[in-house]
Amino acid sequence: MGAISALRQNLRRTVSGSPEVPAWSRDLANGTDAGFFGPDSAVWALHGSITTLVGGIRALLVQSLHPGALAGVDDFSMYREQPLVRLAGTGRWIATVTYGDTATATAACQRILKLHERVQGTYTDARGAIQTYSANDPQLLKWVHLAFMEAFLAGQAAYGGPLPGGEDRYIAEWATAGELMQVPDPPRSRAELDQQLAAFRPELVSDAKVAAAVNFIRHPPLPRSQRLGYRILFAGAVETLEPHYLELLGLRKSRLGPLPLPVRTATRLVLALIALGLGNRPASEGFARRRIARLKASTTQ
Repeated sequence: MGAISALRQNLRRTVSGSPEVPAWSRDLANGTDAGFFGPDSAVWALHGSITTLVGGIRALLVQSLHPGALAGVDDFSMYREQPLVRLAGTGRWIATVTYGDTATATAACQRILKLHERVQGTYTDARGAIQTYSANDPQLLKWVHLAFMEAFLAGQAAYGGPLPGGEDRYIAEWATAGELMQVPDPPRSRAELDQQLAAFRPELVSDAKVAAAVNFIRHPPLPRSQRLGYRILFAGAVETLEPHYLELLGLRKSRLGPLPLPVRTATRLVLALIALGLGNRPASEGFARRRIARLKASTTQ
């Protein structure tokens, strides 16, 4: 029991920045409504899946290909000095919008948009021209939203089970989060997601900044005990990438000569071990269920 408890604390520290369940997660038991989604939603099914660990790595890789998005991270984020802090912040936003009541979810998005106001600068686009950027630029917000969904869906398709209602339902539901983040015309089907992603291809670049970002994502400063597992998860994320992403990122799927390595099997094993440490479902979901049960009980009294 002691070893499992230590494993759980170490994993929580890596994923959320704290060895214990954070206070903001416990606060999701409070609130006045069921939230934008619910226990039967595709959003709960996917965001509660351990496959999001693979999806998160894939999202970071793909998002780095847009020079405007990468410039904002390079110029204003302390991800190299404090990568786990940034990871914890992203995880908090996802969990809050997924599991919080509508007021809490809305406030979380407004907080991020407020923080974005200071994130402005310039970058060199795919044609070599200097462009200005703002983190609240509608097109940059759209790129991050699209790449996030594609990555989470890819991780689930490769290493998880089917979603209730399929990918179309998840994309349609998570469009609510896009609207809260002021994403223009967020897609509501897989066909729309693919179409909107394709429109970004001419804007993506492969340069030294991307190579540096990929190298950091491949070798983050993790505890020694977690490095082998992360290497497998990274390979599992690369396994889900389409050829055009692989080329731009300078990555290859793992092979031993002409033979592919059993990356997917190894990835599933690592995910199972992490689920053993963290639990099959996130703590935030449990607190949200308490809130929903309380609200249901109050309406029947």
